[in-house]
Amino acid sequence: MRLFAAVLPPEAAVDELDARVRRLRALPGADRLRWTGRAGWHFTLAFYGEVPDTALPDLSGRLARAARRHGPVPLRLKGGGRFADRVVWAGAEGGLPALRKLADSASAAARRAGVQLSGHRPYTPHLTVARNRAEGLDLAPFVDGLADFEGSAWTVRELALVRSHLPASGVAGEQPRYETVAAWPLGT
Repeated sequence: MRLFAAVLPPEAAVDELDARVRRLRALPGADRLRWTGRAGWHFTLAFYGEVPDTALPDLSGRLARAARRHGPVPLRLKGGGRFADRVVWAGAEGGLPALRKLADSASAAARRAGVQLSGHRPYTPHLTVARNRAEGLDLAPFVDGLADFEGSAWTVRELALVRSHLPASGVAGEQPRYETVAAWPLGT
């Protein structure tokens, strides 16, 4: 199974971001981006890749323990940025140090369960809204369109283990489908 640990924003936060993203999709060049669907919006804490079924019970147990060690985290969607000219993302504000610690624990849980992680990058809380595969498309207008975005505050109350089902149909623009495998409340 292709898995990752994540924080899933509440529907109200998704609605607020969706309203802003609709405006971005009207900008020149927006049709050259591959926009992520709102059903796939999440904050990845740790990406595990392909995980054998035999590792799932140990990984799940370790993630449950990690969730108990971390309390709820105040958060809001705010601003945005980009990774080079490849990804446009919405940012976050609030308990970012606590979110980074939760991400570190999610990575550590995988390592202890024998799941190999491909490299370690400093955690940057972000929610991907679009991917760019076009040559020469300047992403600055899309990032600028998120600069003043500030969603309502909410509280992260659980850590989720999510399965990613990659598109298999070969239809252009098909999105991955995400399925929450398990979720554990924080701090309990």
